[in-house]
Amino acid sequence: MLGDWQAGDKAAMDRIMPIVQHELRRVAAAYLRRERHDHTLQPTALINEAYIRLMDQSAPTFESRVHFFGVAAQIMRQILVDFARKRLAAKRAAGQRETLDPAIADSYRQSEEVIAVHQALDRLAVFDAQKARIMELRHFGGLALEEVAVATGRSLSSVKRDLQLAGAWMRRELASVAEGQT
Repeated sequence: MLGDWQAGDKAAMDRIMPIVQHELRRVAAAYLRRERHDHTLQPTALINEAYIRLMDQSAPTFESRVHFFGVAAQIMRQILVDFARKRLAAKRAAGQRETLDPAIADSYRQSEEVIAVHQALDRLAVFDAQKARIMELRHFGGLALEEVAVATGRSLSSVKRDLQLAGAWMRRELASVAEGQT
């Protein structure tokens, strides 16, 4: 069905979605678990928005099922980053007034964290695109280590090693960003 969609059959995506919806819901739920507890975006809405963006692709090229889920995960990550940016823009437009409601203040901090992780991952991609891709597939795409190995064409031991190095790099990068904000 992915091949049919790539060949230009837009209706193929309608046949694919019921089959992959459960897996996409798992990925969406994994993303949203990292968000604040009162996030207004629900897994179904995240999946629907990802579906719309997938449909907007003029000539998708998916090498495999794992590759498809990697692209879908990347799209979901971008949706959450866009959501966080809009939330922060609304805060700035309101004059950045301090609030007495800790839940609202926490919501803005978490939006800032989403953007900081996104930017750190982008910086890692400039430094080492392979490690950034592995980090994104594993932690943001929710793929198992074996699936990441297949998606990247790397051995399982290489994926594990690269994931550890990428994780250390991300922690250091986020810590330095946090120090610069305090």
